[in-house]
Amino acid sequence: MRTTHLFFCLIFILAVHGAIAWSLNRPQDAGVDVPSGKLRSLSFAPYREGFSPIEEKFPLPEHIDADLGLIADKTHTIRTYSILGGMQPTPEFARKHGVEMIQGGWLGDGHASNKKEIAALIEAVNAHPDVIKRVLVGNEVLLRKDMDVDTLIGYIRQVKQAVKQPVSYADVWSIYLKYPQLMQEVDFITVHILPYWEDEPVAIEEAAGHVEKIVQQIEAKAHSMGLSKPILIGESGWPAAGRQRGRAVPSVVNETRFIRSLIDVVNRHGLDYNIVEAFNQPWKSHNEGVVGANWGLLTIDREPVFPLTGPVYENPDWLGHFAWATGLWLVMVAVYFKKLAQLPWPRQIVFLTLAQVFSVCLVTLASFAWFTSYSIWQQAYTLLTIAANGVLSALLLQRSYVILAEQSAAPTLAHRLRSAYLFFGILALYKTYSLALNGRYLSFPVEQFAIPAIGVCGLIVCLCLAQRRFDRQMLRFDSLSGGDSQTPRDRLLAYFLSAGTLAVVIGETHEFMAAYDFIQAHPGFSDGLPVALGYTFYNQQLVAWLLCILVLSIPFWPLRSGKAKI
Repeated sequence: MRTTHLFFCLIFILAVHGAIAWSLNRPQDAGVDVPSGKLRSLSFAPYREGFSPIEEKFPLPEHIDADLGLIADKTHTIRTYSILGGMQPTPEFARKHGVEMIQGGWLGDGHASNKKEIAALIEAVNAHPDVIKRVLVGNEVLLRKDMDVDTLIGYIRQVKQAVKQPVSYADVWSIYLKYPQLMQEVDFITVHILPYWEDEPVAIEEAAGHVEKIVQQIEAKAHSMGLSKPILIGESGWPAAGRQRGRAVPSVVNETRFIRSLIDVVNRHGLDYNIVEAFNQPWKSHNEGVVGANWGLLTIDREPVFPLTGPVYENPDWLGHFAWATGLWLVMVAVYFKKLAQLPWPRQIVFLTLAQVFSVCLVTLASFAWFTSYSIWQQAYTLLTIAANGVLSALLLQRSYVILAEQSAAPTLAHRLRSAYLFFGILALYKTYSLALNGRYLSFPVEQFAIPAIGVCGLIVCLCLAQRRFDRQMLRFDSLSGGDSQTPRDRLLAYFLSAGTLAVVIGETHEFMAAYDFIQAHPGFSDGLPVALGYTFYNQQLVAWLLCILVLSIPFWPLRSGKAKI
């Protein structure tokens, strides 16, 4: 009879899993379809996997040629950021594929390299006037504080005197308000408007309207100075993956919504724009984390990230992930099938649910972490975390069965569980304080710690079911693991993990309150603190991470010994 119950439990859990997976991965409406035709302009950086300007591994000519061929039917214009670093052949290939250019010249903090870049920029612009229609001298050099405004103006004037095309400088919109003299120097005003990166992050529902508002603000400032110059939205876009900032949530669906709504707004108001960017850029993860690498319309494999028309899937591979998770779950079930058949059906349900959740977490971790691993070291770390989570899942299932079957505790199993949780606890400490001290570009590693956190909760449920009551002693690690090795030093791990939650909140809140535009909008501490805290706690990824580390700390808190152990 219990075997029959087990089969019914299997079917029930599989059906629930399938229904949840289907409901979470249905195609979503992403707003107005983009009208047929080409985009106005796309940022073009033809770096492929293994290539990086940081490591001076620059694009090959054949890469530039092939990538321009891929996007020639998608855009009228490309924007580049340098004429050196392997980008020298770009104008010739742009001519070949019928694409015009906004040619950029990269400026940094080195006088010699800047001089070389400017000379090459002037030469290329004058050599290809039929292709290069506008020129950008520098990109966010003032934002990075690599140069003072007077030195930049000197470079702008030098290029303007040497070329016939319109010349501008590209930076975030607030830089033009901070240094309005730039508006007098350029032929057209180039501003970056990135709602995700604003000092006060903008929700996706308000992002396109925010772009329109900023353009009007820049236009009003120029008019107040007696200027009437064209405005180019030099960069605007939305990330498809990475850490959440306040109300700004990276996702494929949100990237699609933003691009479609942006194009709708600029077309209705006749605005000039450039979308960042054509291709995902793995090399940017070195400085900007996962979020920096995922702004492209095309993946690093040159496949579309999303369609410009019709509904959008956040995870188009969800059915494959469902199949992998189900297969892994069935393997777990097969290992325990005969043993499970001896348990009452409520305990079967608990065990099977835990196994199902672990399998989903493992597949999610493997797919997402590998997709966002951009170097050998990141890939090695990903393999380590997948293996560690796999081992912990096996140990947790073994301990769950021991509790549900009311068997005697196994010291070896308890020791292994303790070692595994110490590993994850120490790793969680490192991740937590990294986020607290320098978390702007770091993703919240919820996927890496979901199994340890869920495992603690699962073992508590198993103990409650086995003993038909809840006892505070069940929260002790010795009770959860079935061992007897808790030490006074464990409380240090509990203290530091718990303190880490406060550190993360302080670090995230300070990041908002220290930002220039945030201070301009909320100059007083008492005015800014509630707003910054609101952005902090709206961050669902942050809240999930806080819950993870709090749950991980529970077993290590000092509690008086009792008789809850099985």
